[in-house]
Amino acid sequence: MSGSQFNPPGAQLLHDIKRVVGDAGWMDVTDAQRHFDDPRGRFKGRGCLIVMPDKTEQVAAIVRACNGAKAGIVPYSGGTGVVAGQLSIDSDNAVILSLERMNKVREVSLDDGVIIAEAGCILENIHNAALEQGMMFPLSMASKGSCCIGGNLATNAGGIQVLRYGNARDLCLGIEAVLPCGTILSELSPLHKNNTGYDLRHLLIGSEGTLGIITAASLILKPVDPETATALLAIKSPAHALMVYKAIRQHLGDATSALELMSGLGLDLVTSMFPTLRNPLEHGSDWALLLEATGPLGIGERLETALTDCFENNLVLDAVVARSQSQRDNLWALRENTPEANRMSGAFCNSDTSVPISEVDAFINDTNAAIADIHPDVRINSYGHIGDGNIHHNVIPPAGVAKAEFLTSNPGIIDAVRMAINQTSHRHGGSISAEHGIGRLKTRDLEAFADKARYDAIRRIKVALDPNNIMNPGVLIN
Repeated sequence: MSGSQFNPPGAQLLHDIKRVVGDAGWMDVTDAQRHFDDPRGRFKGRGCLIVMPDKTEQVAAIVRACNGAKAGIVPYSGGTGVVAGQLSIDSDNAVILSLERMNKVREVSLDDGVIIAEAGCILENIHNAALEQGMMFPLSMASKGSCCIGGNLATNAGGIQVLRYGNARDLCLGIEAVLPCGTILSELSPLHKNNTGYDLRHLLIGSEGTLGIITAASLILKPVDPETATALLAIKSPAHALMVYKAIRQHLGDATSALELMSGLGLDLVTSMFPTLRNPLEHGSDWALLLEATGPLGIGERLETALTDCFENNLVLDAVVARSQSQRDNLWALRENTPEANRMSGAFCNSDTSVPISEVDAFINDTNAAIADIHPDVRINSYGHIGDGNIHHNVIPPAGVAKAEFLTSNPGIIDAVRMAINQTSHRHGGSISAEHGIGRLKTRDLEAFADKARYDAIRRIKVALDPNNIMNPGVLIN
């Protein structure tokens, strides 16, 4: 965890910022506590002013004023980030720049296959706007009803359909952004080819607001597939999940859009915490696989043929195939409510690491062994997007032991577990952050585990573009 250096903003600067946005465009920090909440309850944000511009020109004016005063800005999108990237946690001097009023869909171009949306657009609203035109925007995740596209791009979010469609970066053709000097970078053109030097779009996507503030984006739309097939499979191990994936691809090619690994413990947790949900598999298993394929009519029949082969080769123990949208929603509810079930169960460490797909099984086994060496009685709910190697380990106190009591009795265990997961991921050729970013939580981890040349390049880029260090100070690098 890094300390954030924010210069105290003077009264004149705060006055100038308020004048830019008008009375409706700012709030006193005492009136906006939701901007300081951490989704997992670990941190509490701080700041001196909440400013809510509704135009890109207002964002630029605010950034220019702050740059002149060398005052730090924390960009705020949907507030769903889990690594404290949107929170100033150790200084009251931060200007919180919320993009919540920049929430318009500016344009939908069916010929270009894009939707241009402002950074404050809630992801689910973008989905709905696309569907109104008979199209879809493939980026999706459990927080789609509250996360915003600006934050999705700033962290290069992944989600449940990375397997087929890629991360947020892969679904964005252009961006509009305000750079640290206050200049507006306007590159919303829906070009698929633009080989004119450095790709600033890709530089800003994933930079977590440290190099500029994304204000709008041209997002790729896809046709809605005529048929969707969803199945929940009981399997023996994560290794079997990968074997199932290989077998399915032989029948479906690239039609598999989601492949979610869930543990038996995770299914038990989510059904116990949400009584309206049930595990439809008749026989319990240590592992389950939620699989979804989309494509032309007949994709469901092809999936069932593939599953028959999996049964015949002893790769699948049991399977439930959704026969309606309601059944499909119920299967996905098991996965999408898992993070909340972990929280309700007292999870004290929630990881976001990735390893090469070939290493997933060994990574899970080795991580479980490393955590057991720290405390043999904790419970570990491992789940995630197995098709891209992104596995989340959620570590929970022993059954019947409250989180507060457990942490009091085991001081230092959070950092010990987190470091064990990082070390195991690194040993298997993985990354300490797969889809949530570095934020303020993992800055020391990045410094410890990143390739030295890569880390030095990141620092040099930051200094070159933001010499006054006003853009989200303390995020990504110290």
